[in-house]
Amino acid sequence: MFRIGCHISASGGYEAMGHRIDALGGNTFAFFTRNPRGGAAKDIDPEDVKRFLAFCKEKDIDRLVAHAPYTLNPCAEKENVRQFALTAFADDLQRMEYTPGQYYNFHPGSHVGQGTDVGIEKIAEVLNTVMFPDMTTTVLLETMAGKGSEVGGRFEELRAIIDRVKLSDRLGVCFDTCHVWDGGYDVVNDLDGVLAEFDRIVGLDRIKAVHLNNSLNDTDSHKDRHAKLTEGRMPLEAVKRFVTHPVLEKLPFILETPNDEAGYAAEIALVRELHG
Repeated sequence: MFRIGCHISASGGYEAMGHRIDALGGNTFAFFTRNPRGGAAKDIDPEDVKRFLAFCKEKDIDRLVAHAPYTLNPCAEKENVRQFALTAFADDLQRMEYTPGQYYNFHPGSHVGQGTDVGIEKIAEVLNTVMFPDMTTTVLLETMAGKGSEVGGRFEELRAIIDRVKLSDRLGVCFDTCHVWDGGYDVVNDLDGVLAEFDRIVGLDRIKAVHLNNSLNDTDSHKDRHAKLTEGRMPLEAVKRFVTHPVLEKLPFILETPNDEAGYAAEIALVRELHG
């Protein structure tokens, strides 16, 4: 089953999100667990979730990729920022159990001058605190562009985090095409080579989802600026190679392109056409 979707507004609750992605032609989606800039999460209505799960079963909507708020920085230098990360992360993982067996994606964070090694240790420490043995959610480390002091711009950094987490069997990776390209991996001219390198360092079985985005920048720019699929520096032929690659095509693809709902509907249709 080929799965394509986009980021959906969480307003209106779970059932509303299901109807929204179905109307756009998608069968998977991402949503922010709370305001993307931080703050408290809204209470979950169990009846709303029950209707949502029934709708998803009817429409075959699955492999949800929930997204942590952008302000979640588990390797922050400031203790209050790191404490928010720990509190929000722990709360989100409990809330994810309302929709069991799905994914929770987060940006590993920025070490803000402490050094990559310190950042990696702090990220692992938070994961070891918030993850619990009977959780059904798989936590996804997102590949990053290596902007500023971001951790996760190199595959080796993701591997180092995984190696330090006790419940590493509940850890995966979200492969962001824009971030990997901006981070210096030439997925346009050598996708097979990049995936082989990922396999050698991290393991292809760790990739659980793909953020399908184009980039406004050339590779190795370390800038992280997403573009619509037909408007970035990566040609459409490269986008087609992502969605038809035997390693990736069975994973959920999530569009994070700068779009309104009409734009997402058009891109979902385009990706389905490219996949064939």
